Amino acid sequence: MGSKLVMWNLLSSLLLLFLWISSVTASVSYDSKAIIVNGQRRILISGSIHYPRSSPEMWPDLIQKAKDGGLDVIQTYVFWNGHEPLPGKYYFEDRYDLVKFIKLVKDAGLYVHLRIGPYVCAEWNFGGFPVWLKYVPGINFRTDNRPFKVAMRRFTKKIVDMMKAERLFESQGGPIILSQIENEYGPVEYEIGAPGRAYTDWAAKMAVGLDTGVPWVMCKQDDAPDPIINSCNGFYCDYFSPNKAYKPKMWTEAWTGWFTEFGGAVPYRPAEDLAFSVARFIQKGGSFVNYYMYHGGTNFGRTAGGPFIATSYDYDAPLDEYGLLRQPKWGHLKDLHRAIKLCEPALVSADPTVMSLGNYQEAHVFRTKTGACAAFLANYNSKSFAKVSFGSMHYNLPPWSISILPDCRNTVYNTARVGAQSAQMKMTLVNKGFSWQSYNEETASYEDKSFTVVGLLEQINTTRDNSDYLWYSTDVKIDADEGFLRNGQSPVLTVLSAGHALHVFINGQLSGTAYGSLDNPKITFSNRVNLRAGVNKISLLSIAVGLPNVGPHFETWNAGILGPVSLNGLNEGKRDLTWQKWSYKVGLEGEALSLHSLTGSSSVEWVEGSLIAQKQPLTWYKTTFNAPAGNEPLALDMGSMGKGQVWINGQSIGRYWPAYKASGSCNNCNYAGYFDEKKCLSNCGDASQRWYHVPRSWLNPTGNLLVVFEEWGGNPDWISLVKREIGSVCADIYEYQPTLMNWQMKAYGKVSKPLRPKAHLWCAPGQKISSIKFASFGTPMGGCGSFREGSCHAHKSYDIFEKQKCIGQQSCSVTVEPEVFGGDPCPNIMKKLSVEAICS
Repeated sequence: MGSKLVMWNLLSSLLLLFLWISSVTASVSYDSKAIIVNGQRRILISGSIHYPRSSPEMWPDLIQKAKDGGLDVIQTYVFWNGHEPLPGKYYFEDRYDLVKFIKLVKDAGLYVHLRIGPYVCAEWNFGGFPVWLKYVPGINFRTDNRPFKVAMRRFTKKIVDMMKAERLFESQGGPIILSQIENEYGPVEYEIGAPGRAYTDWAAKMAVGLDTGVPWVMCKQDDAPDPIINSCNGFYCDYFSPNKAYKPKMWTEAWTGWFTEFGGAVPYRPAEDLAFSVARFIQKGGSFVNYYMYHGGTNFGRTAGGPFIATSYDYDAPLDEYGLLRQPKWGHLKDLHRAIKLCEPALVSADPTVMSLGNYQEAHVFRTKTGACAAFLANYNSKSFAKVSFGSMHYNLPPWSISILPDCRNTVYNTARVGAQSAQMKMTLVNKGFSWQSYNEETASYEDKSFTVVGLLEQINTTRDNSDYLWYSTDVKIDADEGFLRNGQSPVLTVLSAGHALHVFINGQLSGTAYGSLDNPKITFSNRVNLRAGVNKISLLSIAVGLPNVGPHFETWNAGILGPVSLNGLNEGKRDLTWQKWSYKVGLEGEALSLHSLTGSSSVEWVEGSLIAQKQPLTWYKTTFNAPAGNEPLALDMGSMGKGQVWINGQSIGRYWPAYKASGSCNNCNYAGYFDEKKCLSNCGDASQRWYHVPRSWLNPTGNLLVVFEEWGGNPDWISLVKREIGSVCADIYEYQPTLMNWQMKAYGKVSKPLRPKAHLWCAPGQKISSIKFASFGTPMGGCGSFREGSCHAHKSYDIFEKQKCIGQQSCSVTVEPEVFGGDPCPNIMKKLSVEAICS
């Protein structure tokens, strides 16, 4: 009996030890230095990938490319309106299969930061809230309001319980190490005062009470209650400090670019400045950085918010909308992450000592008691180089840059010196000349599906966002003795609308169009219209272009024609039509018939050949096509069309609007100096978005149904299917540019003097380098796609690429040193190699 008791006690002790070890190895906490995962402080590099903005078939590749780029964590919002489209009716399939997405992240060996919100902003329709939530009696969004809090807690608990059931929190052995409640609420709380503060406290207590076993975060929330960590969002966050000394310094949104709006130029952010902002944050003690976005993806269907947010949510992210590497941004950040990780032992153990190195230069030095040392040497001057002395050595710092020294001696990385290759992407035609059929939508008629009331109705309250479209129709009687019928001075119709776009039809004919913008969605239509004696039908097609996603109580903002509506220039002067009887019809006839679907498209008579509608408004077009060979990402070139929506095999690609040309100032953009969303722009004068992503997984091998609804009257004959691929690759490398390989060779005693860097070029799998478009060792100028020779040029610059190394190869590398190019073309001058190779 005694031996059994001893054995039982031993087993009990071992069990307790195992449970204790398990609890230690599956735990997340934090201190002032960092998030602590399984007992270890970590510098965590994270990236946002929103699961509904790509297809499930893309997820494994996106996650792997994020891991290859040096990420530890994938961050995503949870999209309430995608998961609960109707009260109590949940959807977690296809692009909304949240559990599958998180398990794929776990399979890749990465962590997850789950931003449950459930308000997400994210340029997503209605900020992620389901539209039905607006009609809960007595509700008031995001404040100390009982109906809202009941709904918010119910959905938050639903998501937490789902994650627990699948054992996905780190405390259960899963990948989720952090969760976020609410989102960027600080500015709203400041505006609404006491009810906002009460709501913040409630949200924090509610979240913590769900007992996830991992820390909760609130971003842009300076008064986040303990134990919640407050975090920073922005282009730069080095200035930020958490609200308690024992919380880590976290940056939940490092903006890699900015969103595109219809009618706006396309923003981009130079890789050098993004890397500079991250290094600047880390040197100030930052320990968690998340790139918003790491892959932006696509606003499929009617998920884009704003209003006026484009269908592309590319965001100039390191992985582009199609899931391809955006170079040099992806590669330059990968090199940054490797440099930061070399410094990690010192970063998580020591506070930085700050040393001045000049007027705009300083060093941040992390030195541990065990002898680890890492240094960040910064030059904040955006105009000029700086030569600084640090330790017993001198360092050259380019403008607006930080050099990273993982041993406080040797530079492995400088934020302004890009070692990664650049790539010029191109859209290559794979299918043009579709055989179209057309069907013309009639302007709304008084029929069963319409209803009539006196006066004008707000659009969203009427459509409940079941369609972008709402018809407003009324009759206007014109007497035969009206003066304008004789003098030809047609009366002026004036329509005031809360937004977002408007087509005016008089007696079935398009009479004009008006539309707003993200900054000013309200519109006024005021044009002469052709009226005849007798009864005239005025049909106004009001169009929503995504619901607002940000702003205090944006759920109360209006859309549609609220008036006044008037006719001016009649014998009586001005006639107010606002309080006449108006008939309303929600949506289009083609939507009601599901013309975009395989079954619905056969429910009407389509015309083809010479009878097809040419540049007619309110026209549906359909065709079929076979999937092209290969695996390159695909897109539709919609450049010849006006505005509308497009579907493939019944799935909505999204809204298109290439007729809305981009306004803005697209001047040359220097990486140096503070960045904002207006600094670096492209596409001015062209369509804000011309190409629309077609996920390959949506296609069948043959017989794919393509349906287009055109509002304005575009020309479908020029619609084409294209593939996205690398057109050319470039390297732009300075001699003696710091590299990780150089540092490793020196650290291990393999070499004593600095190694020369190499220029690496590689085309995509299946491509080869076919020619060298440009090569110059010396002082070349310009950028990838527009290099040109400078005053100093080695005349054998092309030889090594063309004769020995690169032509006919998928990849090649060339050492950047004078001997390779026939000798030094200009001694005592800092030289670089610029090269562009064509991939085909």
